[in-house]
Amino acid sequence: METSGQSDALGAFVRAVRERLSPADFGLPQGRRRAKGLRREEVAARCGISPTWYTWIEQGRTTAISVSALARLAEGLNLSTAERAYLFRLAGRADPSAPDAAEIESAPLAALVEAIASPAYVLDRYWDALAWNAAAAQLFRVWLGGKRGAGQAPNLLRYVFLDPRAKSFILDWEERAQRLVAEYRADSAGSREDVRHVALVNELCTVSPVFDQAWRAQKVLAREGGSRGFKLGRADRQDYWQFTLRLAQQADTKLVVLHRR
Repeated sequence: METSGQSDALGAFVRAVRERLSPADFGLPQGRRRAKGLRREEVAARCGISPTWYTWIEQGRTTAISVSALARLAEGLNLSTAERAYLFRLAGRADPSAPDAAEIESAPLAALVEAIASPAYVLDRYWDALAWNAAAAQLFRVWLGGKRGAGQAPNLLRYVFLDPRAKSFILDWEERAQRLVAEYRADSAGSREDVRHVALVNELCTVSPVFDQAWRAQKVLAREGGSRGFKLGRADRQDYWQFTLRLAQQADTKLVVLHRR
């Protein structure tokens, strides 16, 4: 849920952008203007919203800005890619026009993980694995090394909750599973109107009672590193320390590295 602090920050950002825009760049008459930049009613007209509602947005008086309205704001204000992403983050929404897994270049990601000696993989906003190295494929043979349908990326949540082999492979599976759901809820806070996110959650809730119960619990946890244990055989246990890093070029993309303890 959006807080008043978020509304104030979003309003301040939108106002600052409006004030630095030049009327001449939009074919508007300069005339005598009491304030710099575009007028509120001019921006409202460009965005296809009422001047009153636009004023409320700038004043932080509304928390009900839809994804489509945010997209119109971004277009009407001529926001750059970085500015648009910032606008959606301030509003706590997922940008439907943001690059998905198919649009993210896989070659640089593959080169990145291959340069890491420890098991490493990259997750997108839906926790699909975009790239992984040989060490990760060897450790996660079922998840990353198994056969999949054409064009189907290995999804961490589907593996943990839908593959029965995960329970015997991941030590303390029940605790880890509960935490993963809380972490994914926190990670997907801005994706409430994202069709793929909704479909994934519905699928997991339908098939996995454990996921369904954990999702309904509404617990939220940050995706942090820590100790991870895996059982490769009857007597073969491997322990790692997990690090999760976000990529600057793609905020929804995470690099996960497991360092042997």
